[in-house]
Amino acid sequence: MLFINTRPADRAQPLTEHLTKAGFQVLTLPLLELRPCTYGEQLQQLYTELMTVQMIVVVSPTAVRLGMQYLQHSGIPLSRLSHVQWIAVGKATAGVLAEYGVQGQVPEVESSEGMLSLPVFSSDPALNKVAFWRGLGGRQFMMQQCLERHISVLNFILYERALPLRAMTQFAVLKEMAVQNRQSFWMCISSEAGWTNWRQLCEHDHDILQQGHYLVLGERLYQLLQQDKKNSGFCFNISKILSLEPQSVSQVIACLQGKQ
Repeated sequence: MLFINTRPADRAQPLTEHLTKAGFQVLTLPLLELRPCTYGEQLQQLYTELMTVQMIVVVSPTAVRLGMQYLQHSGIPLSRLSHVQWIAVGKATAGVLAEYGVQGQVPEVESSEGMLSLPVFSSDPALNKVAFWRGLGGRQFMMQQCLERHISVLNFILYERALPLRAMTQFAVLKEMAVQNRQSFWMCISSEAGWTNWRQLCEHDHDILQQGHYLVLGERLYQLLQQDKKNSGFCFNISKILSLEPQSVSQVIACLQGKQ
């Protein structure tokens, strides 16, 4: 059974190792590459306002590292943020926060919806300003939900997300495998940007697109793929997952295979 590991290069190895031990053939094909933004006047101004927030939402390990790097560059000691509640999108992000001595709350579902479901968003009447450490284009839904709840947002764009150059090379490998074997595959989709990039890669290879069984993180992204499938007239399988943890991914696949 073939699994396409679309995780960023610096986070792909644990899932690849776990699934390989479980008997999968794994092809690494990262759909996103994170490129740091320059620390300029806009970020400098945002950091001067950071002490006024009650919460910082951190959306990836890269956001943690860049956010802390730029915090130091701004001259603000981390101790000045002792009053802040930190929210991490997942365990990996929380783990990097812990390296800086910061404890972050982690939602059960590692998505915007999961973070919004945390009690702190509904139980803290003093919550009126939230900072987002994120990449360009990410977490738009969550920020909009905050604004609709009359919570001000400080929008820290720390990196850009792009389709890695190596993705084209790896996609050529996948095309060759598909032509030879007509092989179906499993793939995790964890963001709208990742799905957009995958659709771009498959622009002239719809047969490959339709050979995938897509494990989609969260309800909103699941509905997005369902709508895309309906609008395009394509035929492919979609299932929801709650976590990108290797054990969780393999358990979902085993369960779905048992139902086939």
